[in-house]
Amino acid sequence: MREVIKNHILHLLQKDSAPRKLVHLEQELGVGGELKAAFREAIDSLSAEGRIIVGSGNVVRLPSTSNEITGVFKANARGYGFITPEQSGAEGDLFIPANATGSAMTGDRVVARIKRQKDQDRFTGEIVRILDRAHKKTVGTLRQEPTGWLVQPDGGDFLRPIQIEGVNARAMRHGDKVSVDIRAYPTRSQPARGVITEVLGRPGRFDTEISAVIRRHGLPDAFDSSSLVEASNAKSNFNPYDTRDRQDLAGTLILTIDPPDAKDFDDAVSLTRDAEGNWVLGVHIADVSHFVPEGSALDRAARLRGNSVYLPGQCLPMLPEMLSNGICSLQPGQRRYTKSVFLTYNKDAQVVSARFANTIVKSKARLSYQQADRALKGDADGLSKDVIVLLHEMDALARSIEERRRQAGMLQLQTFANELVMDESGQVLGLRPEDTSYPHTIIEMFMIEANVAVATLLDRYCIPFMRRIHPEPDANALCRLSQTLRLLGVTLSRKPQRSDIQSLLDGIRNRKIALPVNILVLRSLEKATYSPASVGHYALAASKYCHFTSPIRRYADLLVHRALQEYLTGNLERARRLYAYPDLVEIGEHISQTEQIAEEAEQELKTTLILHLMRNRIGDELEGIVVSLTGFGAAVHLPEYGVEGIVPREALGPDQWHFDEQNQCLLGRHTGAILRLGQTMRVRIVDIHPAGGQLDLTPAIGLVIKAPEQTRQQGGRRGSSRKRRRNQKKRTS
Repeated sequence: MREVIKNHILHLLQKDSAPRKLVHLEQELGVGGELKAAFREAIDSLSAEGRIIVGSGNVVRLPSTSNEITGVFKANARGYGFITPEQSGAEGDLFIPANATGSAMTGDRVVARIKRQKDQDRFTGEIVRILDRAHKKTVGTLRQEPTGWLVQPDGGDFLRPIQIEGVNARAMRHGDKVSVDIRAYPTRSQPARGVITEVLGRPGRFDTEISAVIRRHGLPDAFDSSSLVEASNAKSNFNPYDTRDRQDLAGTLILTIDPPDAKDFDDAVSLTRDAEGNWVLGVHIADVSHFVPEGSALDRAARLRGNSVYLPGQCLPMLPEMLSNGICSLQPGQRRYTKSVFLTYNKDAQVVSARFANTIVKSKARLSYQQADRALKGDADGLSKDVIVLLHEMDALARSIEERRRQAGMLQLQTFANELVMDESGQVLGLRPEDTSYPHTIIEMFMIEANVAVATLLDRYCIPFMRRIHPEPDANALCRLSQTLRLLGVTLSRKPQRSDIQSLLDGIRNRKIALPVNILVLRSLEKATYSPASVGHYALAASKYCHFTSPIRRYADLLVHRALQEYLTGNLERARRLYAYPDLVEIGEHISQTEQIAEEAEQELKTTLILHLMRNRIGDELEGIVVSLTGFGAAVHLPEYGVEGIVPREALGPDQWHFDEQNQCLLGRHTGAILRLGQTMRVRIVDIHPAGGQLDLTPAIGLVIKAPEQTRQQGGRRGSSRKRRRNQKKRTS
């Protein structure tokens, strides 16, 4: 609890950097009752850490900027890296040049000394201390060198190879992908040392690459025997016809809409009219809490994982498959236990009443998003008439809800993702744009409505629960966003409301600058996390929000189901004691971290497989869009493949390239040539390094082909002038 309050204190002070009295901080954070003690502990802790200063009159302020920061280091395969600072008020990530990373590796908690680059306003850093090591294991490619066996780690964890001890040459060979236990971390003069614990296979093969990602990120891929026994017992004891304390909805028209390859169906939907002609939306969610008791082996396994991990071609489930793909999954034609939310809407799509119940459902149809989209456009595709009618009713209600939520300030960013096309063996055959048909929005709107309804209910009865929070963006971040967008010819207020941001996004939709603008907006927002703190969800314009609709694949939802179960059985006092606030804080931090790890693993494997697919295109030219700029070059997004590559500044042409951070461009000092954010650029693929996630690009035509003759002559004249001045000084001294 104290850590969450600390974060909220820092966020509030950072928003406008204005000092506040302690009592005013309490009021702004809504601290009262039992939280007052935790608030005081958080203040004392932040003060002791030097992250705030409590002055006379109990006025709290942020400290002045020092020349050192503490944060988490992320290395790049090219040698440099970045530190994400812990300190509030830090202006984004700090760049660490390749010669200043020391022995740090990705994920390490480090201290860096801040330096200002000569002749530039830009700051860089040098790592001076490593506080905590993030990794005890890594994955890389085995190499046999004259000096012995080495492993080059994947993904930039280590920037130098690891020296390997005790290699069994019969069991492994040069070029194998291997998993390594680190025995000694590197120093400035000595490499890391380690031993190989597993040979994963040859690079580029699907099974090898997926194993490498699983090992590198420490993802659990097997369940302990106790969990499997409990899952088996739950399956054996499941009686789908036991209707005690459950409303039997098996005769109601209910359907599911999911991706075509989905097996774990969390949610199903019904939609009817009441006697007054109002819509009654039923959102029916798998009752996982019935099968996974708190404190059981299954519960411990689910909590450890935090969430299912959806890698390309493989799912690492949060629960054993006999539950996740079996008795919990809302398969068509099967009676399943659910928890249902019934929402009644008036003609303006406003919720006029909400009801909650334990139920039994039997899905009549299992549709893919694409199949539902075709049906809405007139292709019945063998679906029954009542299902078609239901789909059209769902479409109409969802559009009304969407419009209402947009009017309230909900943000909708545009996505530009591609999905892999794979054969049965996992071989990547190609890419296609990710499906964004409207049935995705239908289900999204209904799930948001159910999540808000459950959060509102639990909040009303003062039941502590796991919320999904998305704090308001930092005021300085929005101001920087406004300045950067102005350079792209897009106007946004320096203090924008959500409606201003959404109007901006709507205005640039389907334009060439849509990609960089959406990326910039996303980077200016805070990251959504799990916490019991009543913060609300900024992007959804929801004051109360939680995740309730996916308990098969998210532990947060399972916790919410347990709280709702106590309400449904009339045990409000037990519901209020079910989870202590500090326990929810701890769990929230853990599952927020597992969510981030899952996202990173999925993106890493996807990028690796795409880069392997692209290896026969070295030398080819592609259209790209500049999505970010730094002092060392430009990141260029390739829409055809959905990946980014780096164009180093020296590849832009013979000139001295200067990064103008204020105007977000790379400027040729002598020629005046400019590379701007959002600019389209035709690039040539120079090299591809799948293991490091690295794509090297160069402009197909340099921004500068030849340095002007005048510049060289001016340089010569300047040199002659300096020489004449020195000679003159010698003569007069």
